[in-house]
Parts: sequence; C-alpha cells; structure tokens
Amino acid sequence: MKTNAILVTFSEVFLKGGRRGWFLSKLKEGIERQLSGAGRFKVRELHSMLMVISADTRGNDFADFEVDKGIRDALARCFGAVAFHPCLVVPREISRMEQIAAEIAESDMNGVGTFKVDTTRTVKDFPLDSMEINRRLGGVIWEKTKTPVRMKDPDLTVAVRILSNFAAISLEHIRGPGGLPSGSSGRALLMLSGGIDSPVAGYQLMRRGCEIDAVHFDASPWTPPESREKVEKLASMLAGYQRGMRLFVIPFGDVQAQLRDSAPGRMLVVLYRRMMLRCAAEIAARTGALAIVTGDNIGQVASQTLENMTVIGQATGMQVLRPLLTYDKMDVVDIARKIGTYETSILPFDDCCSLFVPPHPETAAELERVQKIEESFDIPALVSSAVNGAEYMTFGQVSEPADARPAPAPSPVD
Repeated sequence: MKTNAILVTFSEVFLKGGRRGWFLSKLKEGIERQLSGAGRFKVRELHSMLMVISADTRGNDFADFEVDKGIRDALARCFGAVAFHPCLVVPREISRMEQIAAEIAESDMNGVGTFKVDTTRTVKDFPLDSMEINRRLGGVIWEKTKTPVRMKDPDLTVAVRILSNFAAISLEHIRGPGGLPSGSSGRALLMLSGGIDSPVAGYQLMRRGCEIDAVHFDASPWTPPESREKVEKLASMLAGYQRGMRLFVIPFGDVQAQLRDSAPGRMLVVLYRRMMLRCAAEIAARTGALAIVTGDNIGQVASQTLENMTVIGQATGMQVLRPLLTYDKMDVVDIARKIGTYETSILPFDDCCSLFVPPHPETAAELERVQKIEESFDIPALVSSAVNGAEYMTFGQVSEPADARPAPAPSPVD
C-alpha cells in the first residue's frame, strides 16, 4: 500500500492541561528536526494527534513517500511520541475506502494467514459507525482473498481512522520512544564516562524532555587517547537525540594523583567522586544546567552503595539525578544496544574511573571522616584548576539558555 502520511500519537502530552499546546509545539518541533535529515517533511496538527506529510503536499493533494530506514531511524529519536502509523490518507468516502481495501487485497495479503479491519472514528459525524466500516472493508478483502478474519492477534490489521476531513488507512504500527518532547524539561549536565551506564542515563533524561550537555573527566597521560575518542563518539551519538550538545573535557589526572599521594587508599574512590561532582556543579552552574546526571546504580560498584552515594552527593548543593538507580544491569545493556551506544562503550580503553583505584575501596564512608581528610587539601584551588583547564566541543546545534553565564575559560576543540 502506498504511503502519503504518518499519523503520530502521544499520551503524556494530554496530561499537561493549560500547557498542552506548548508541549505539543515542542513535540512538533522535535519531529520536524529529526526528520530534516531524512527528507523534506512538515507536520500538521490534527484532533488528538499529529500528521507528518511530504513538503511537496499541496492543500489536500497528499504526495506519496517511502517510509525508508532513514525515516524510521529519525522516528525512533522523536521523544514524546508513543506510536507512528504510516498511512494512506484518502477522501472520507466509503467507496474510496473500499477501493483501497481492494488494492490491499491485491498487493499486501501475500503470506497473510488472518486479518482484521479495526476502525476508529476521531469524529462522530460520519454516517457509518465503526462496526459497519469494518464489515464493509473486511468483506471486500475476504471476497478477493478468502483470508480468514481473526479478531485477536491477526497476522495483519488494517487500521482505519475517520478524521474530520479524511480517512487514514494504515497497515503498520511503529512504536515510538514515548516520554516527553525534547527541550520541554530544562537542561541537565551528564557525567559521561566511557562505560555502558552513563550514556543510557543521559538517554533516559532526554526521554523525559531534558536537554543535556556532558562533562568527561580525562585522566591522560595515564589513560590512552582512545579513551577520550570513545567518549567523544558516545557524545556524538547522544547529540543525535536532541538539537545538539556540548561535551566538556576536564583534565582530572593531576587531581587524582594528588589525592592518591596524600589520602588513605580505601577512601580514594569516594574522594575522586566528590571532586568530580564539585567540578561538574561548576560547569553546570555556568551553562544553565539545573541538575547533574550520573549512571549510578545501587550496589553496582564500591562508590554506589547507599552510604557512599550519600556522602558523595553532599559534596554539592546541586541536585544529582540517578535515572538508573534500580535498573538491572541487563536492562541497561538492552537499552544501550537499542540506542546504539553499547558497541562503543565496551571498547577496551580505561578511563579515570579505573585509575588509581585501591584493591579494597571503602563501601560505607562516613561524612565526618571524609571531610576531615579533605581539610588537608585546597579543594577550591583543585576545582578551579581542573575546571579552568577544561576544553569543549559541540555536536549539532546547541541551544543556549538565556540565563547562561560564560563557559569556564574553555579552549574550543576543532
């Protein structure tokens, strides 16, 4: 069957009351942005849904297009959309719909063991009810193919939607990523390592409408250049889900070395993480981010026990979001595979998280003891030195928040 439109359905946007129009405009903007790399399209608003059509459409003369891999990949990045329905939009006449049913019987029923017609009327002024439309269109297909009708789990569902001015007939349902539209929930800063978890944590925040930038702690020369290259590739992948993003790279090896040389070995992991949070909070404050995002998961490693996460989090007054806190590791791996970051994340290049780690790190740190150890260091100077040495690079088009302060003395990277 030909395609000349894609219907877009959503759920959470309906719950936004007086803000629904604004959220809907964000969803429309995000879909148009994602599809801009796959062809020339525009998005129309309909009753309770959106409709993607070719830019070549003129009035009610809908231009055909193929829903190819490029379009499908773009749709998978449209946060806020629950489902996409490639369809053929035709005049709202039963004779025309019966003609399309006959064409489906001739061209789309090969290998189909059972089918059904499922009609939804978004408006109730059409003279035939849903059951009658199902009967008439299903009868056309059965007469031509003798394919049995099965109401539960058929091989093919012919979905018919009666709209205000048209009828839309669809044979396919493409699941969307759901969540909230990109850019509808403020800005956050992702602490991006080279592992599996942090890119997934960033994806989960973007799925809830947040725009993210990322900060990476580079431990060179103790880690290889490939470690940073891996992170840059992960940042580029994540940037494809939104308008664009900045990646800040903070030189952190010297900070770790100073802590290693003067602090108790068992406490190093907690001290490292507290310093990272302080640096990230400074970057976040200067770039308009409202929260810091980590890939922490309860009990996964020594720094992620409840005791240690509590002590680490108290290094900053900024909100720390941990979207993977209760995830099973295989759940995280499944998401990483789905969003395309897994194969890059497992490349065997160490990052700062594995540098100078003691064999038996503390798993139940006490805040008073940690603060006592930190008294022997000039914490503000260490943070300032690391943050002021940061470099940054951009991926895509970055939307600057209106209240952002200048970035912390960065050196742009080509």
